[in-house]
Amino acid sequence: MNAPQFSRSPNTSNEMVRRAIRYWEPRRITFNLVLAAVVVAWLVLTWPHFRPAFTLQSLLAITALAAIANAFYCAAYIVDMAVQRSSFRDIWQRRRWGLWLAGTLLAVVLECYWIADEIYPYVG
Repeated sequence: MNAPQFSRSPNTSNEMVRRAIRYWEPRRITFNLVLAAVVVAWLVLTWPHFRPAFTLQSLLAITALAAIANAFYCAAYIVDMAVQRSSFRDIWQRRRWGLWLAGTLLAVVLECYWIADEIYPYVG
C-alpha cells in the first residue's frame, strides 16, 4: 500500500514567504552596495568638508541609518506577498524587479537628500 502523496499548493503562506525570501534577500546585498557607493561618492567628492565628521558618534549614526534603510527594504515583502495572492502572480514574478529598482532609486534619492540637507550643512 502506497503512502498518500501530499502536494504543496504553490499559494500556501509558507511557500509565498519562501519565494519572497529567495527573491528579495540576494538583492538586499546589491541594495546595500548601491547605498554604500552613494555615501562613498559623497565622502570622496566633498572630502575636506566631511573630514571632521569622522567620530565614533557619527559611526553609530551611520549604522542606525543603515538599519533603518534595511527595515524599509522589508516593505517589499508586504507588496510581494500581497501580489502573489492575486491573479497577477505569474506576471508579477517576471516583473517584480521593477519594484526593486523603484525602491532602490527612492532610497538613493532619500539618502542624497538626507546627506545634502540634514548632514552636510552641519558638519565642520
